[in-house]
Amino acid sequence: MQRDSRVMTIESHKREIPIAVDSVLYVMMRRNIAEIHMADGTVYNTRLTLKELAKALGDGFIRVQRGCLVSAMAVRRVTDRLILCSGETLDYSLRRRADIEKELKEKQRQAIRNICDDAVPKSYEAYREHYRSFETLPIAFTDIEIVYDDERNAVDWIFRYANEALAKLEEVPLEMIIGRSFGSLFPNMDAKWLTYYERAAVYGESLKVIDYSPEIDKFLDVMCFPTFRGHCGCILYDINEMTFDGDIGAKQKALLLCISKMLGNAGH
Repeated sequence: MQRDSRVMTIESHKREIPIAVDSVLYVMMRRNIAEIHMADGTVYNTRLTLKELAKALGDGFIRVQRGCLVSAMAVRRVTDRLILCSGETLDYSLRRRADIEKELKEKQRQAIRNICDDAVPKSYEAYREHYRSFETLPIAFTDIEIVYDDERNAVDWIFRYANEALAKLEEVPLEMIIGRSFGSLFPNMDAKWLTYYERAAVYGESLKVIDYSPEIDKFLDVMCFPTFRGHCGCILYDINEMTFDGDIGAKQKALLLCISKMLGNAGH
């Protein structure tokens, strides 16, 4: 088995197969066979051990049970099961829940820190190379550059990078998004988003926001964080597509009930 920062090669069914490490969601052991589950739904079988795969996959993965490794960036929520960005759910060692949650948060923070850089890419191809880990994952992600007027007031933002999952969420073809300002795509732009994004881009804050987007008529769960100077990265989820269970607090339940009611009224 060979590995570099982007690809590892495994043997499966007597063939050598290159696999993009950034596109691996999780690994599940079935006796002496390792199932490698990819973001596009493909599953590869190999006789590598979990220890060998953990070394090859690197620090972005966490062992959540005896025979399972999961990409930290693929975990959306931790309840009595792990809820992944693909919609899949996985069992984990419940007695280790606190430790697993702590480790997941730290690895996710580290992944975000690794994205941050002072050298702004010079082309869209350079942005794609920088954000290659988001290219195939079913997570809507974009890097935006804040636009200011002559008086240095934030007035809009430009999409410098976006993946196909973001285009699907916004319901706009990807080629129409890149290099365009949000206001030019959505004349009904709600300025409230600028407040959040400017705080991330200018003041270096990392924010988690749940709010309604009138531009696309969806309730969004957004995590935004600083990337390049004057830029911020945004990971976005459509709340209507998220999976919930009973393991949530009273405040969250109230919020979900409110959102559910508003979504119901919007449909009538």
